[in-house]
Amino acid sequence: MTLVPNWRRVLRYAWSVRILALAAIFSGLEVALPFVDAQLPISDRGRALVYFVITVTALLLRFVAQPAVNPKD
Repeated sequence: MTLVPNWRRVLRYAWSVRILALAAIFSGLEVALPFVDAQLPISDRGRALVYFVITVTALLLRFVAQPAVNPKD
């Protein structure tokens, strides 16, 4: 396994990376859920749906042409 030649540009500009970072933040927030679960206005099913949508969006965005990531030379 090797990195793509423009990995720095991908890391900086790719929407898939941004959405995956958001998914990672939500994953980390799950640790705090037992302490604030009663105060949240969203159900467990709703929260799971949000996580699912974020993850699928990241997957789909990886296949969308992003000119900032792969500019035409």
